[in-house]
Amino acid sequence: MNNGLNNGQSDHETIRFSKIWVLIMALVAIYGFGLLMTFTIKAYHDKPPIPELVINEQGDTLFTGNDIREGQSVFLKYGLMDNGTVWGHGAYLGPDFPALYLHRLALRTADIISLDFYDTGYENLSVEEQSQVASLIKFFLKENRYIKDDNILVFSPFEEYSLIEEQPLWLEYFRSPENNGGLRANLITDPDELFKLTSYFAWTAWASIADRPNASYSYTNNFPYDELAGNTPTPGSVVWSVVSILFLLGGIGALLFVFGRNKTWGWAESNYREPDYARTGNASLSQKALMLFVCTVGLLFLGQTLVGGGVAHYRADPGNFYGIDLSKIFPSALLRTWHLQLAIFWIATGFAGGGLYLARVLGGKEMRGQAAWTYILFAAFGIVIFGSLLCEWAGLSGWFENTTFWFGSQGWEYLELGRLWQYLLIAGLIVWFILVARASAPAFERRSTRTLTTFFWIAALAIPVFYVPAIFFDNMTHYTIVDTWRFWIIHLWVEGFFELFATVMVALIFIELGIVAKKTGLLIIFLDVILIFMGGIVGTGHHWYFSGQTQFNMAVSGCFSALEVVPLVLLTLEGWSFMKLAKPASENHPGFRHKWTLIFLMGVGFWNFLGAGVFGFLINMPIVSYFEIGTYLTPNHGHAAMFGVFGMLSLSLCVFIMREICDDRQWLKVEKGIKLSFWGLNIGLMMMIVMSLLPSGLVQIWDSVENGYWHARSLEFTGSPAMRILGWLRMPGDLIFIFLGALPFFIASLKVLFRKK
Repeated sequence: MNNGLNNGQSDHETIRFSKIWVLIMALVAIYGFGLLMTFTIKAYHDKPPIPELVINEQGDTLFTGNDIREGQSVFLKYGLMDNGTVWGHGAYLGPDFPALYLHRLALRTADIISLDFYDTGYENLSVEEQSQVASLIKFFLKENRYIKDDNILVFSPFEEYSLIEEQPLWLEYFRSPENNGGLRANLITDPDELFKLTSYFAWTAWASIADRPNASYSYTNNFPYDELAGNTPTPGSVVWSVVSILFLLGGIGALLFVFGRNKTWGWAESNYREPDYARTGNASLSQKALMLFVCTVGLLFLGQTLVGGGVAHYRADPGNFYGIDLSKIFPSALLRTWHLQLAIFWIATGFAGGGLYLARVLGGKEMRGQAAWTYILFAAFGIVIFGSLLCEWAGLSGWFENTTFWFGSQGWEYLELGRLWQYLLIAGLIVWFILVARASAPAFERRSTRTLTTFFWIAALAIPVFYVPAIFFDNMTHYTIVDTWRFWIIHLWVEGFFELFATVMVALIFIELGIVAKKTGLLIIFLDVILIFMGGIVGTGHHWYFSGQTQFNMAVSGCFSALEVVPLVLLTLEGWSFMKLAKPASENHPGFRHKWTLIFLMGVGFWNFLGAGVFGFLINMPIVSYFEIGTYLTPNHGHAAMFGVFGMLSLSLCVFIMREICDDRQWLKVEKGIKLSFWGLNIGLMMMIVMSLLPSGLVQIWDSVENGYWHARSLEFTGSPAMRILGWLRMPGDLIFIFLGALPFFIASLKVLFRKK
């Protein structure tokens, strides 16, 4: 067994870097988190106000601030964020609820004004008369009638009338699965819940249209787009989009200049040589125990793909699953909840297993009791994963009534698991970090690996620490505040610190295999931290353009989010060097054991550029996001980036573990399944994107520009024949992805787990 990373450097060799690297990293982190904290603090100050009372012009109370907060609780209790969206954030089977409410309010206002002035309905007016009415609609709806000193909001007669008319429409919406994207029939019938939910939608619509004090745009920067209501793009959304392109071009130019002068930076080095000992088939007890993690990854991944197929079917045919009313057992909100949670669970489990395995490699010796603690951690992960999934089912089925937030489903997209399960997950991640640090501690004692170990610990510790913001809010917290902290998790935790940890682990794998020296691996980590955090930390704010924050966030986040593409350009430039590093896996070294680990890592690089870079930048500019957010271009980016990058990386770590545990004879029985899985996953994902998600998103954004955001998100449009056909066209890619990708991987993991000794 080895005594730590073995790549030709003695333990007495110390790797020294100029202090300028540390200084640059510190400055990037300081400015990044400084701006991010500024956005977060301003969100508390600039959020749309929730009035204590909403009254009519006669002073009668229509609803209260507590009705708004409890309406949000109803919204979450029934999983409606996994059906439709609020201000563009949520699921895509239902409408954007504020957009639909606002447009119906505008239509009613138009008819009332038309009858008053022209004695006929709005649709019967001439173009010139409609233009005059539209000016009056904008005047009445844009006026901010919130009285700050009294904390009272005065509704106009149009808004009061619309509040009454809306309630039966929402009752009808929840009546039938085919009319709401696959929710359980008669989901909400209680009059009190319907009243509070409608009050919540009325408040979100008001915040979408009423001008922010001392500004000529609404609290949501005039989102959603609806010309009849008077919501059109702000000048800032255009100007800052143009400036963001300048940031992008400037960042790429600086990158090419710096790396053109320093050709030794990156993955250029290749020191491949055969290891000094037989690693494969000679794993320690704690490393062998990690096969349970790998098999769990395979099982959860397969389950997620099957559930995802169910969600896709709801898009194509929400009322009928081949003759079965699936919504009675597995409504669409539940399946989408499971689809997101399973993705997070299996990707994180793969990272956890890979981290523990590489910690043991880095440390160089088996710590006493490490195997036993690994089994305990596996059991804890299992309890959290399967317990939370079952309780989400029970919660959305109404078993927990008023305690579903704690034990069932919180309802917040991506963070649906109940608060109790979140606490247990954080505790499990802390125990995982302790085991990682314990296994790699001997490497910290050696000067040659001290810096590498320090990076490994920092990256691992960031994972439990930066999940903590998930508990900073509850179901009654203001939506703007929740959305701010929510994307600390969705963007910063996943795209920031998961990516940092991933980079460290990839560098460790390359050092362990003797492909690069420790100094090269450390240099790559330094560069990755600087480039990713330069735009990635501040770029978190591109999710907050329209969720209640101001133009300040749009200006800064719009520019810096463009810089997120810069490290991906570097990755593309380094693609050829990376492939040369994998050359030992080709004809020059036919016995190279980790061919498929490297091939999966090359897949990560491809999808990182296409999914995160091209598809991400496509939707991140403010003016594009204004028309696009919540359309199918968002899951187009999400699938290519979330699975293509983090999913493929998690699988590559699992392949590394499997190959290390198997001897050559055992691996022959597994390798064909791994090969089939790789090609099935990549071909299936590409077919999903090219045949369904990308064209659906382009058609939808076209309709958004032409007819308004409310229409592009309406069931009338998403259920149209053209969109249904595009929904069905996803099936071939889904089937290949599931049965030629996920299933062979799961079978391969079982073969390794139950291999003959």
